[in-house]
Amino acid sequence: MSRFTLNAARPLAHAVHLAVALGVFSALSLAPTHALAQNQTHTYQINAGSLGAALSLFATAANVTLSFNAEQTQGMTTPGLSGTYSTDEGLARLLAGSGLQAQRQANGAYVLVPVPKSDELQLGATTISGQALGSVSENTGSYTTSSMSTATKLAASMRETPQSVTVITRQRMDDQNMQSLEDISTYTPGLTMRKTGGERPEFYSRGSAIDNIMIDGLPVAYDSDTLGTSTLAMFDRVEVVRGASGLMLGAGNPSGTLNLIRKRPTVEPQVSVTLGAGSWDNYRTEIDASSALNSSGSIRGRVVGAFQDKDSFTDGYSSKRQLLYGITEFDLSEATTLTLGAYYNREDNPGADWSGIPTRADGTFLPISRSTRMSPNWTYWNKKNTSAFAEIEHRFDNDWKLRLNTTWLRGDLDMLGTSFYRLDPSADQLNLNVGRYTYQHTQKSVDGYVSGPFTLLGATHELVLGGSYRNDKTDDGPGGGFLNDPNIVLDPSNFDYHGVEKPAINYNWSRKGKVDQYSTYATVRFHLRDDLKLILGSRLDWYEYEQNTISGDYTFGADYKATREYTPYAGLIYDINDTYSVYTSWTRIFQPQANVDFQGSLLPPVTGTNREIGIKGEYFDGALNASLAYFQLNQENLAQGLDACAEGVASCSVASGEVETKGVDLELQGMLALGWQASAGYTYAGAKNVKGGSGRFDSDTPYNLLKLSTTYQLPGDLEKWSIGGSFRSQSSTYTTYGVSQGGYSIVDLMTGYNVNKKLKVQANLNNVFDKHYYQSISNPAGANIFGDPRNVAVTMKWSM
Repeated sequence: MSRFTLNAARPLAHAVHLAVALGVFSALSLAPTHALAQNQTHTYQINAGSLGAALSLFATAANVTLSFNAEQTQGMTTPGLSGTYSTDEGLARLLAGSGLQAQRQANGAYVLVPVPKSDELQLGATTISGQALGSVSENTGSYTTSSMSTATKLAASMRETPQSVTVITRQRMDDQNMQSLEDISTYTPGLTMRKTGGERPEFYSRGSAIDNIMIDGLPVAYDSDTLGTSTLAMFDRVEVVRGASGLMLGAGNPSGTLNLIRKRPTVEPQVSVTLGAGSWDNYRTEIDASSALNSSGSIRGRVVGAFQDKDSFTDGYSSKRQLLYGITEFDLSEATTLTLGAYYNREDNPGADWSGIPTRADGTFLPISRSTRMSPNWTYWNKKNTSAFAEIEHRFDNDWKLRLNTTWLRGDLDMLGTSFYRLDPSADQLNLNVGRYTYQHTQKSVDGYVSGPFTLLGATHELVLGGSYRNDKTDDGPGGGFLNDPNIVLDPSNFDYHGVEKPAINYNWSRKGKVDQYSTYATVRFHLRDDLKLILGSRLDWYEYEQNTISGDYTFGADYKATREYTPYAGLIYDINDTYSVYTSWTRIFQPQANVDFQGSLLPPVTGTNREIGIKGEYFDGALNASLAYFQLNQENLAQGLDACAEGVASCSVASGEVETKGVDLELQGMLALGWQASAGYTYAGAKNVKGGSGRFDSDTPYNLLKLSTTYQLPGDLEKWSIGGSFRSQSSTYTTYGVSQGGYSIVDLMTGYNVNKKLKVQANLNNVFDKHYYQSISNPAGANIFGDPRNVAVTMKWSM
């Protein structure tokens, strides 16, 4: 068991050395100073969060030496420290309720020792049942966490996870006023977003679409048509893994996944009310209440309600959104906890478009205002989601645990929209299609696993064994459209959305389908030496897919079946020292696809491999994390669209052969210094055809992506103020349809003021320089989406 000493700024200096070596972050340094008398007072402003990180900051600010074992503070939090204290007083307050105390030595240094049993205090309101304290981000004030399990189901720090990972914490969501998954994608390093219509966001990582997300570790097929995305109010954090996640998801793209971690009930009562107002009549109310429901605290509950009513910078485009979330935990015994919960989310979007903005016939952008509406005044896109979930966990005496999870989620869509096409490909004039559709997508997931330590050859290792079942059903229709009428000709430079009559709809379309997936999986982490860990995983999937579509006089059927599809995983981590680790990981890719060929037959599944190698650093007991990774993906049978299909086939593709993606992922996230939180990431991801094609593949994803975000709490007399901002920049993109856009950069700013301990007011100014850009580009007929103009949002949050 190694010991280490916290003294003036050594962890931060290590962080700076890595940042400088990586070549993209500015050098940061704190000058070491000599210890002062222990009775001298200092003013401190240390946010709630990791106890080890707080002690490191305190030692730096107080200019004292504090020694302890890392294991002593692992997983512990502190409510922080604000005010003027002597060294002894400050340490006592930081350590209150931890079972530890700082013992002063004859040389003036301090050593952390356990408090005698009779003096121990009970841990206070930061206790959240059912999860390790090191993973919960709420009320920590941090931009990182010390534990996550999305990549392998093994609880591990970011440094111990052999893939590129990011955690968007509750504090960061609040600082940047994130309210939807679109916001998560906008600010997370390595992620991009495309929209084929105003309410159909699709998320990308490393050049591929993220087709599965997770909610509390359970896979959910991401369906942009039906799944509502304005649900962040009910989540504590979002864990992002970039790269293949087949070990946890089974079939899937090598892009990565987002794991949305729900807020949990607290033992101590807490209530917050948030009111917001912003540009384009954007009004929002959020209420969050949590408490024990009996005197012993063995039953706990939490409810969250969020309500938003807003217009848009697009003429006649508005949105009303509602979220209701409830969760209850029952301690059936000291070792067993049952969790039950549900949520309801509704998004009504009158004026929503189906297919975005067209361009001129040659692919150049139209000289139109960003407020221009390109859909008639009778269009809408309404989503409704209903979900229920249950979880039971039993903790055995030997540190093993059993967990069973199940989730039911139904998504409904009701839409009426229009899209464009050109009878004459060389003319700027457009023709109009009209579509009216209803979709219903129901998902059921069950997952059960056991996990715990075991001893082999004199060392302790960890094992996860589990199985899961997923069922996805689609029941779409009736639907139909008013299609390809040559008499409807529109001028895109002078579109009158009031002047288009709503035609009669021919309801001649329906679609039914289902996916069944049975899986078993295992993950083991071998501690080969104190400084060397090997993670091995394997998964077997039984996968069945079928779909039938009726369109007018045509009926199409497609089905696919895979038996015992094997997905291996391997990761190796070597600890160079207490701060740095190098790692490598490898996994196989398997992804059935719903794309069809010219005749309407399913394309073969995507297969391939994913490799990654990198270095990670961890500072301030995990409060600051840095990483640098190189990755390579090789995929076969990826689909690329065809311009023409057989009669009755709406859209078709061809397998493109082999595509290779190579890139670099660089990231820094967490606490840089006292009151200073930051996230910085750079990603290069270049995909090219190496067989069956030529040149760049999927060129509408930028090769270069840079994202920076930071907040700083001012010191001294200005300690009630915080300031911050973000900067994001991407390189040029283009499509095979002749539409292109140069690189662009966006700057956002924020400031916050703590009126008192219960009330905070915050202002966010987005797109400060009012950059005119397209958030998504596609083709001359549409699916080009304007980025938001400059806008402001003011929020007021009252907490108790």
